[in-house]
Amino acid sequence: MTRTSPTFRRRRLARRIRQLRERAGLTQERAATALDMSTSALSRKENGDVATSVHEARSMMDLYDVRDDELLDLARAARQRGWWRAYGIEDRGYVDLETEACSVLDFQVTTVPGLLQTEDYARALFLSGRFGVSSQQINNDVAVRMIRRERLTELENPLRLRAVVDEAALRRTVGRESVMREQLAHLLEQADVPTVELQVLPFGAGAHCAMNGAFTLLEFPDPADPDMLYVEYPTGSLHVEKASEVKAGRVLFEDLRSTALDVGESKRLIEAIAEQL
Repeated sequence: MTRTSPTFRRRRLARRIRQLRERAGLTQERAATALDMSTSALSRKENGDVATSVHEARSMMDLYDVRDDELLDLARAARQRGWWRAYGIEDRGYVDLETEACSVLDFQVTTVPGLLQTEDYARALFLSGRFGVSSQQINNDVAVRMIRRERLTELENPLRLRAVVDEAALRRTVGRESVMREQLAHLLEQADVPTVELQVLPFGAGAHCAMNGAFTLLEFPDPADPDMLYVEYPTGSLHVEKASEVKAGRVLFEDLRSTALDVGESKRLIEAIAEQL
């Protein structure tokens, strides 16, 4: 399965057509007029808000007097649907981001991080409070979450996960007790995976810098793609790219890591909670 993000393909295409126009020495206004489109339409394409078609890419190459087969390939790829769409998943724009990320820094307060969830735990979460959702859609949601986990152990382009999990997430029973026992056992197994760093923030740590809730930082392999701060709330989500806010989120995460138990201590706490079940 080829897993790439249409959002990032659009962004790469946008950067490329902007670079070609600037190298040709044309302003957006002049280029838009020659391409028979409005300046605002060209601006949206150069910002990655909308994709550029293959036909438009060919017209741009003619105007900018350049041959760029990669541009045509990008234009074709930018029109393709994300792999998760086959499952009818929207997921508030997160899967799109994670698909292109090389590293995820995840702080969770009430649930186990999605990349570390078992199938039964994920299903219990999706079933909670989602009235009117079909069983098929629940199955699709679970399937996508299980596919996402695979990147942690892929030989090519593995995803690195650094997770800080509040002790509350480990003690909250999601599904039956047997589901939680299996989930805790899975966490212990995943803690030994080379791409995973799992720390638990114990109750004994008291108040901390992220009492207001969970957040995720995503890092990308291409320097042209800025790191992103992702925050989900009950009715939607925020995607933050502003450098100062992303930096502040990183400082918060590092503070949480320094406050949390180290990996070995975290495993011992997980084992203790499992025994209590």
